[in-house]
Amino acid sequence: ASDVYKRQGSLSAILLGLKSRGAAISMQRNINEHDHEPLTAIMPGVVLLEVWQMMSMVERMLVIVSGFVVAVGLFSMLIILMTSLNERRREMAILRSVGARPAHVFILIMGEAVFLTLLAIGLGVAMVYGLMVLLQPWLESMYGLYVVITWPSVTELMLLAMIAVCGFIVGLIPGIRIYRYSLTDGMTIRI
Repeated sequence: ASDVYKRQGSLSAILLGLKSRGAAISMQRNINEHDHEPLTAIMPGVVLLEVWQMMSMVERMLVIVSGFVVAVGLFSMLIILMTSLNERRREMAILRSVGARPAHVFILIMGEAVFLTLLAIGLGVAMVYGLMVLLQPWLESMYGLYVVITWPSVTELMLLAMIAVCGFIVGLIPGIRIYRYSLTDGMTIRI
């Protein structure tokens, strides 16, 4: 290190190992308040702790935004199913008139809701992993961040299962409504 110091005329960093926490904090304050040289003392553990706290706050905000996205998606699915139900009243009445029981029509609507939910979950997971695979080399070359691609964790699988259950519950609303329709309700002409 002395040869580098003699050639360049400056020292960019030095690592100090102190035995007590109080001595480290005191030394940091002394270095930062030194008037003769522009010095800065940092404690890597403290800086890393601050970075992780900031990242956890950002992660919580992203989870909240994701929750709103899921809620809007489920609400949109409910609106689409209810609108579709109003448009398909005659179709459902014809199914009932040719022998379909109310339970069959209910299962038809529930199947549609479950299919849409599972399709959305599958597409979402595929897009996340596809983007991770595509962006992994770029993030590593540009920012030095290596993104580890692993299978979804137990927590993530539980969240996906909760979304699937919510989709099932949202499907119950139009399913119960069509179950309660009478045969004559769908066969009457409305102006």
